[in-house]
Amino acid sequence: MAASLSPDSAVFEWVSAALERATTFNSLQARGTVRLALKKAGLDATTVNVIGMTAVISRLLPKELASRKIENGDAICAQLALELKQADLGAASAATAQTPEDVFRRIFT
Repeated sequence: MAASLSPDSAVFEWVSAALERATTFNSLQARGTVRLALKKAGLDATTVNVIGMTAVISRLLPKELASRKIENGDAICAQLALELKQADLGAASAATAQTPEDVFRRIFT
């Protein structure tokens, strides 16, 4: 199966839906915004796990929201990160587990 046809991770799906609910974005806008933030971090929507997504939400997504004129992006992202940790999606992506250091190294290098 081609990489572009691989199903997105449960973590990506959850965050995209939560972002859609928290903003004025439609589904395509929410998913696209999350994908762009993941790409900047060197992560992929098909394999991202809770640790990687939390780093992206904390470090990159607020800037993506600000560039799209979404007010209170920092507060929205803080809430998303908190809810993601409580959503118990970690087991869904345990096979692709990464350390926080791995994620931050990709974001900042």
